Amino acid sequence: MEDITRREFLAQGIGAVPVVSGLIVIGSRLGAQETGAGAASGGTAVADALPAKTVLEPFDYRGVTLNESRWRTQYLAAREFYLNVPDDDILKGYRVAAGLPAPGETLGGWAKVNTDEIFGQWLSGFARMYRATGDEAARTKAVGLVRGWAKTFGADGNCRMGTYGYDKMVCGLVDLHLYADVPEAMPLLQSITRWADKTFSRERSRRDRTDPTTYYGLPHEWYTLSENLYRAYQASGDPLFKQFAEVWLYPAYWNKFANTASPPDAQGAHAYSHCNTFSSAAMAYEVTGDPAYLRIIRNAYDYFQNTQCFATGGYGPTERLMTPDGSLGRSLESRPDTAETPCGTWAAFKLSRYLTRFTGESRYGDWMERMLYNGIGASPVPRGRGEAFYYADYRVAGGMKTRYWEGFPCCSGTYIQDVADYHNIIYYKDANALYVNLYVPSTVTWSRGDGDVRVSQETDYPEDSSVKLAMAMQKPARFALPFRVPAWTRGATAAVTRQRVDTTFTPGSRGTITREWRDGDRVELDIPLVMRLEPVDSFHPDRVAAVRGPVVLVLDGDWQDPNFNLPMHNDELARWLVADPKQPGVFHVHPPGGKRVMPKFQPFYAVAENYPYKMYFDRNVPVAKLW
Repeated sequence: MEDITRREFLAQGIGAVPVVSGLIVIGSRLGAQETGAGAASGGTAVADALPAKTVLEPFDYRGVTLNESRWRTQYLAAREFYLNVPDDDILKGYRVAAGLPAPGETLGGWAKVNTDEIFGQWLSGFARMYRATGDEAARTKAVGLVRGWAKTFGADGNCRMGTYGYDKMVCGLVDLHLYADVPEAMPLLQSITRWADKTFSRERSRRDRTDPTTYYGLPHEWYTLSENLYRAYQASGDPLFKQFAEVWLYPAYWNKFANTASPPDAQGAHAYSHCNTFSSAAMAYEVTGDPAYLRIIRNAYDYFQNTQCFATGGYGPTERLMTPDGSLGRSLESRPDTAETPCGTWAAFKLSRYLTRFTGESRYGDWMERMLYNGIGASPVPRGRGEAFYYADYRVAGGMKTRYWEGFPCCSGTYIQDVADYHNIIYYKDANALYVNLYVPSTVTWSRGDGDVRVSQETDYPEDSSVKLAMAMQKPARFALPFRVPAWTRGATAAVTRQRVDTTFTPGSRGTITREWRDGDRVELDIPLVMRLEPVDSFHPDRVAAVRGPVVLVLDGDWQDPNFNLPMHNDELARWLVADPKQPGVFHVHPPGGKRVMPKFQPFYAVAENYPYKMYFDRNVPVAKLW
């Protein structure tokens, strides 16, 4: 069952939300359709449940500084672009609709009428930038925009937005309230939410896998309304937000994952938004404490890893979730829209972040890492009039990084949120430990009751396996330092002030060093960057990508060179690929027999725009003799 009608949501009141055999049930009528007759009569009301307990906390965009690196350079370039889009251009459509003077130029592209698709995300990004770095220019930009926008509608809250734009505005206004201390943000959100609560239809249309216009369902991509409204409820305590969040719960899809990571009928849906919807389920868990939600998002994560993700961590060819029958591998033979990258990264970052908080498990950091290096970190920064990177191309025939054909698409909204999130995914904490989740040049200040601890991370990872952590503190402090040991590595080691830690670190878990730390202590980690060939799916064991550590390597496509097949075994690949002494992360190809191969492998993130490359290879296909 895919349909969710207003009557089904309101059948016995929004508060009556029982849990049955791990399923989320909204109202008795919907319960009968989802779980069988009589199912809705049992269970405990979610409204009466206790909030979830979190195991770890991120630094919430405070206390983390990006040090000199490719990722800091990308962040600063993105900041420059977004700050320089003129306010009058951004607000023009809203002012025209309100009959107000509207200087500036229409942005065009997806923003030719107004900026609904991206406006709230830009406000969110500016707020998070300000919280992370104290960037007054980002806050000033956001305040000017939200005040200009607020003048385009009256006290009735009619902001003229549909669910798509409103959802993003909820996120943006919550973030301005939480991270930028903008006093009008919450009153504005209350005003437009009262209007939306009275105005928005609760009718939902069936997502039709065969219809290219409704595979994402209607109304258009409403799937994180619950997430952001629950965040508003947490930030304000206003029950209006909680009640409206419960209207937009999505049991018809979530329940497919209630008791399995291999649902038989989850495919065909819009990939990014249906990954993103699990962030709404995560916030439902945080607010209600209902364990059914946690089981659902755990299973959803495993579903994506097991059946939907390419070696990059990207997913969603032609923006669909694939049937687990080899469709993922076959998709590499057709269209170039292999993965919706900035948006897909945003959904992956969020789901992984929630699961890390709720479970404390290190494995969820592995997806963040892949998407950092091969997703958003491999995406060119927007430029000009919203010329943005949207789709990554992984086809076996080869691809190039190109920008979307219209300006200011949805991925120009999530891009700013992605790069701001760099500050929020490197470290976690609890009362007694500082967790290193990602290996990125950075400094974190951890405020503790017995004094601040500052840890500086020095590394050329993922081009080099060495990571150094330098401790600074006013007085000795005893705490644990857990660090993520990626599932793909082997033989990770650690030393403290050059004394080897005599412990075997298990891939896919955390290594932990607990001791009394002193100012000047140094931790040296080595995370071997294992070289391997990763099949696209189990149905195509010989359709492979070359991967080193978390980084997908691609072959230069600008040489008229004879074809060659990749080896069948990982240890052979490690012998074939020889590091370039002058270009870190770049590898020459030396197959057996002394044949010279001109193209080189390089990290996907290092490939320039409009430069041809080849990511996936069929190693069992006979080499074509072209001359």
